Amino acid sequence: MTAAIAGLETAYPVGRVTGVLGNQIHVAGLPPDTGLGDRVHLLGSTGPLLGEIIRLHTDQVDVLVEGVSDGVSIGTIVRRIARPVFAPHAGWIGRVVDPDGLPLDGRPLWPGRKSASTYGKVLAANSRRPMGSRMETGIATLNTLLPIVRGQRVGLFAGSGVGKSTLLAKLAQGIEADVIVIALVGERGREVRDFTQTHLGAEGMARTIVVAATSDRAPSVRRRCVWSATSVAEHFRDAGLQVLLLCDSVTRFCESHREVAVAAGENANLRGFPPSTQGAVAALCERAGPGTDEIGDITAIYTVLVAGSDMEEPVADMMRGILDGHIILDRTIAEGGRFPAIDVLRSVSRALPAAADAVENQLINQARRLIALYDGAEMMIKSGLYEAGSDPELDKAINCHEPLEKFLALTDGRTAQAHFAALKQTLP
Repeated sequence: MTAAIAGLETAYPVGRVTGVLGNQIHVAGLPPDTGLGDRVHLLGSTGPLLGEIIRLHTDQVDVLVEGVSDGVSIGTIVRRIARPVFAPHAGWIGRVVDPDGLPLDGRPLWPGRKSASTYGKVLAANSRRPMGSRMETGIATLNTLLPIVRGQRVGLFAGSGVGKSTLLAKLAQGIEADVIVIALVGERGREVRDFTQTHLGAEGMARTIVVAATSDRAPSVRRRCVWSATSVAEHFRDAGLQVLLLCDSVTRFCESHREVAVAAGENANLRGFPPSTQGAVAALCERAGPGTDEIGDITAIYTVLVAGSDMEEPVADMMRGILDGHIILDRTIAEGGRFPAIDVLRSVSRALPAAADAVENQLINQARRLIALYDGAEMMIKSGLYEAGSDPELDKAINCHEPLEKFLALTDGRTAQAHFAALKQTLP
């Protein structure tokens, strides 16, 4: 409450609208110390309208409004307002907030005592620990073939309708972490409640903070959603906790960034995205990862929406080069009824081989080899062209194909040790 009161202002600098172009407003008369990212309040005829300054000129500023600009006219009064106090604290756990830290669940929520920048501060590279130990996930594939370790940054690449939200919820419920922060960017309004109540449930929300900006919010707000969620994760990391950060999705973050950047005058000439997108994504991902010796870690999973499993589309291509591994969900596998629909052969965990011992790595390599053998000969097998006994190794792959499929579908909450034991029994 003290921080909120301290942020109150009794006087507001004002200017006036000099031009309107869609949702972009030109404003003159604001004081010289007005900066990029400052918030403004437009007093239009249809009611108050908020906006964010995205471009500066010597005699005016450009504002991207957070809503419809109907009713704004030349001469409309614009006042600069203080940025909301963004100060996460332990009382946020179990709550749903917007990118400014305001509650979305209908209950009051006060900011903490110490405000935080949503842009964060990247830790010095030479002060960071290496990635840590393997994390229990409760999911067989991610406990064995594609392990996730503390401080790892992983991309989850998926199209629509292949079980991405379900997998994220299972990770939030079962992964080994002190606090979980989830960014929901550009989701439909009903999906936010469905995700928190149906997918996460009371057990999942008990250690989770959800930061949401629905699809109807302005692009500047949707872009800020991921920054704010990362800032919340940094708060708990700096307190020495192990934090899991789930961002759904980086694709919508990049699309929002493109809208803001193009409105600010950038050209979208990087395969449909402005040049600043690459830097924005890299800066975002670098905020996660291992901490220093005095603090905790942020283990991050970023979802990337890929149309038609196109891993060469711009956002997917950017993310692959930045992250410490990628998990690909395949529509064909999902249509075959196996969930999570993880394509083991196309997915990579850069935590291996260090995340497993010699025996476990041997089991992982054997399983991947048999899966690859079957995958390469699948068409011939299903068409009846393969004759049993022609290739002893392929025979092994055929015999253990169904047991391996059942193993890859396990989300039973068991430990990695138990899942490796199950994998050993599955292999010939």
